Amino acid sequence: MLTEKYNQLTSILREMGSVVVAFSGGVDSTFLLKAAVDTLGSDYVLAVTADSETYPSNELEEAKALADRIGVNHQVIETSELAIPGYAENNKNRCYFCKSSLFDSLIPVMESKGFQNVIYGVIADDMNEYRPGMQAAKEKGIRGPLQEANLFKEEIRELSRKFDLPTWDKPSFACLSSRIAYGEYITKEKLTKVEKAENYIKSLGIRQVRVRNHQDIARIEVEPADMKIILDSHDSITRNLQEYGYKYITLDLIGYQSGSMNKVLA
Repeated sequence: MLTEKYNQLTSILREMGSVVVAFSGGVDSTFLLKAAVDTLGSDYVLAVTADSETYPSNELEEAKALADRIGVNHQVIETSELAIPGYAENNKNRCYFCKSSLFDSLIPVMESKGFQNVIYGVIADDMNEYRPGMQAAKEKGIRGPLQEANLFKEEIRELSRKFDLPTWDKPSFACLSSRIAYGEYITKEKLTKVEKAENYIKSLGIRQVRVRNHQDIARIEVEPADMKIILDSHDSITRNLQEYGYKYITLDLIGYQSGSMNKVLA
């Protein structure tokens, strides 16, 4: 079954001819980039990473290293989600504004470089989640080959491991704005505060972490198995996160949940 899905993916990519890959360096976009290069050849693939306030600096460096490892041309473009009308207000359509602006930046790159398509790492799992960015992709003719091939996250991890990609077990990642509660205005200061808090908790040996920003409250999400590390280090965590600007620090007993901020949406 997995071989059939991968063959379908390569068939979709081959039909496209040449592609610009919206490349974040995450599990899905890295595998998509690798599959595209293996199928089309590096001359017909361009990886483009958007560097912005919502994209952690360590992720950018990792994306550069991954593109070099895969052997593909990589272009970094500067963007600013906070400058997009409607984005900083942080309503439930925030991701629509983000993806719409991203694709508006990638399409001119595609046209100027002579490529035929822009593709991104939407996957089969996303079809059952709240993903307003998919509407922006549909409107602008941006395709998601992984989703079209009906590939799910665990299958992508399995294939990534088979192809010796270091991202096969990389924790799931989302932009820093996803940590800020809907309706709470997004600022550069809040994004920096979240990034510093997560980096500190990762320094304790925790790989999967979200620091959800609720005004002055930091709600920490980690896997249940890592909660003991948080509790054992509560003094240092409290001290550091308060230095970053939080007044109250909490541990979510449910544990890490992708898209947990969406629970408030009907």
